[in-house]
Amino acid sequence: MKNLRDISLTGKRVLVRVDFNVPMDDAGAITDDSRITGAVPTIEYIVGQGGRVILCSHMGKPKGQRVEKLSLKPVAAYLAGLLGKPVAFLDDCVGAAVEAKVGALKNGDILLLENLRFHKAETDNDPAFSAQLAKLCDVYVDDAFAAAHRAHASVVGVAGLVAEKAPGLLMQKEIDYFNQSMTSPVRPLVALVGGAKVSSKLGALRNMLEKVDRMIIGGAMANTFLKSTGIDVGASLVEDDLLDTARDLLAQAAAKGVAVFLPVDCVAASAFAADAVHKIVTVQDIPQGWLALDIGPASVLLFKEALQDAKTIVWNGPMGAFEMDAFARGTMALCQAVAASHALSITGGGDSNAAVKKAGEEKNISYMSTGGGAFLELMEGKILPGLAALA
Repeated sequence: MKNLRDISLTGKRVLVRVDFNVPMDDAGAITDDSRITGAVPTIEYIVGQGGRVILCSHMGKPKGQRVEKLSLKPVAAYLAGLLGKPVAFLDDCVGAAVEAKVGALKNGDILLLENLRFHKAETDNDPAFSAQLAKLCDVYVDDAFAAAHRAHASVVGVAGLVAEKAPGLLMQKEIDYFNQSMTSPVRPLVALVGGAKVSSKLGALRNMLEKVDRMIIGGAMANTFLKSTGIDVGASLVEDDLLDTARDLLAQAAAKGVAVFLPVDCVAASAFAADAVHKIVTVQDIPQGWLALDIGPASVLLFKEALQDAKTIVWNGPMGAFEMDAFARGTMALCQAVAASHALSITGGGDSNAAVKKAGEEKNISYMSTGGGAFLELMEGKILPGLAALA
């Protein structure tokens, strides 16, 4: 895979696949700009090298229809403010008018194309659509790690049609941090896994058992593991069809010498609601009809001990329903523990990153991955289509 810094960009038309799929409020204001700011170093580098920048991205799921509230136009104005220079916006991403505008670009110019997914051909990875995008550029750069697991035209199709291609600086950083954490980690390597369902992370759990020294399991997914050991977890979320699988995973971990840490106490509540009656109980004493919605203080201490001498920490998924303050303490405590650690720490997934931000610890985490699904697929040991296309 070629490095962006090895490609001559002066005077070249550079099509950069970014991920500007950012949240907006009802007034159209961007509420989280992290994906935009993440792309700025790549854009500034290309501009500094005298390249002509053509940005393309998706926004939401318009399913091949033009949906005005999913237009990228507000992003162009926001990006211009960040860069301190104009960012032209085009109301389409392919066609003669777009080609004419691209052809008129001068060195250092930047333009943003309209939402790729206004064309169904994007998600279909249509060869003709890929060819139209490829016509716009001399160099293709993929800086959209969060979309790298999608075999779409702008991610895979166009890359196969452009001779000069490379990952952007953000994508390269994602690759480098993943390799540091999972391919050649400094040990002990500890995985901290939470979230709602075992089923969504089954592949990642299996793959991580081959790589980690310890695994901490929290969140609602811990309930399935606890129940698989014979503990009655009340009305807590459990995937009963995966009890045998959870039992097998625990047995595999024991056979490999991988220590698995499960909650020993929890914050149990009478309902899944912010104002529900709740109390701290051991996991064996969850009242009938109640739900475990956070790890308890004894679990926090146990998990902190498991992290104490870690040299590498990979975290995906919160420890409870942290969006409700009554059930956020466990996740917040683990955020603080990971942030205070001297380990290389990497978080991945929207909920994990949101939790770190809620705890105010984002500056104390080594790296916060920009991709949820893509991060998880890497954790599963899969080859991402977007990365394979750059090889």
